[in-house]
Amino acid sequence: EVQLVESGGGLVQAGGSLRLSCAASGFSFDDYAIGWFRQAPGKEREGVSCIRNYDGTTYYSDSVKGRFTISSDNAKDTVYLQMNSLKPEDTGVYFCARGRLPLYSNNWSKRLAYDYWGQGTQVTVSS
Repeated sequence: EVQLVESGGGLVQAGGSLRLSCAASGFSFDDYAIGWFRQAPGKEREGVSCIRNYDGTTYYSDSVKGRFTISSDNAKDTVYLQMNSLKPEDTGVYFCARGRLPLYSNNWSKRLAYDYWGQGTQVTVSS
C-alpha cells in the first residue's frame, strides 16, 4: 500500500524556519518524483516544489524560489522541504504527493500529475 506521511508543520513567526518531512512507503522510492503542494483557506492547492528522486532534478515555484529547499534521503525514503524566511502568505496545509507521470518543468506543479497524496501538515506563519 502506497503511503505518504507529512510531519514538521507548526506555528512560526515571520522570518522563521521550518523543515517538513514526507515519509514514503509501499513503492520503489528511487523511481518516482515527490512534490510538495500547499493550500491556503479559500484558495486552490498550488505546487511549491518537486524533486525527481531518480536524478535529483528539482523545481520550485517563483513564490518560494531562494527561500525553500527540497531534498531527498533515498536511504530513508523521505523527502524534506526546508523553509526559510517564512512569510504570512506561506500559511496553509502542506501536502506531499507521488508523481504518476514523468515530471518536467511544464507539468510538475499540476495536481493531475500526481496520484497518491498525504494527509497534510499545517503551517502557520504569524506576522
